[in-house]
Amino acid sequence: MANFNVRYGVSIRKRYLAVSADKKKRYRCDMCGKVAVKRVRNGIWQCRHCDATFAGGAYTFKTTAGETVSRLLNR
Repeated sequence: MANFNVRYGVSIRKRYLAVSADKKKRYRCDMCGKVAVKRVRNGIWQCRHCDATFAGGAYTFKTTAGETVSRLLNR
C-alpha cells in the first residue's frame, strides 16, 4: 500500500486495495480460454498464452458497460 498509514480514511484505503487486487489479477482469455490475461498498460490487456490483445477497463478486464454492450450485440 502506498503510504496511506492513517490518512484519507478506511473506506478509501479499502477501495484502493480492491482496485489494485483487480489490476494484478489474471483473467480468462476469450480466445483460448486460459486464465492468462494480464494488464499491459492502462486499458490494454494481453493474453500470455495466445498473445491476443484486448481493450478493456483501466483496472478490470471487462467493465460493466462493456459487458452490457456485448450482451446487446449478441442478441
